[in-house]
Amino acid sequence: MEVRLVNFPETRVALLPHRDSPATEHATVLQLVQWKLQHQLLDQERYRTYGLHYLPGTAPDSEHRVDFCLSIHETVEPNTLGIVESTIPTCRCALARDIGSRLDNQAVKYLVYDWLPRSGETVSGAPIIFHYVNVGPTVKASDAITDVYLPLHTQCI
Repeated sequence: MEVRLVNFPETRVALLPHRDSPATEHATVLQLVQWKLQHQLLDQERYRTYGLHYLPGTAPDSEHRVDFCLSIHETVEPNTLGIVESTIPTCRCALARDIGSRLDNQAVKYLVYDWLPRSGETVSGAPIIFHYVNVGPTVKASDAITDVYLPLHTQCI
């Protein structure tokens, strides 16, 4: 698997936290999709979809934690869905691309268990950034593309 070192750019996002079982993530994602549709933020190049996945042991009380996000250029107004405005900070990352089911992401496994121990790098403690390159009801699981950014300790802001 190809791994590149890149600088993830500071990205303004609409963020919806998920603090429950992985089995219920889809319901949280549907809330973000509802908000995205209400605001007509449909261009996937301009409004990118992210998941900020916290490594086990980095979230309080070891709870399962993911923040689902949509890059934005507008202000997030108060809403009933719990979506807030936030920023993904600039960070030096190891980047690998996964193609296939998002339920079995091979890139994150490779980065954490194979690449990282041999790289001489250490993780920053920031959440792993999943960029869901192609999203929507017409994307087959086998065609799903996810870019995985593993934030590294060195030069992380």
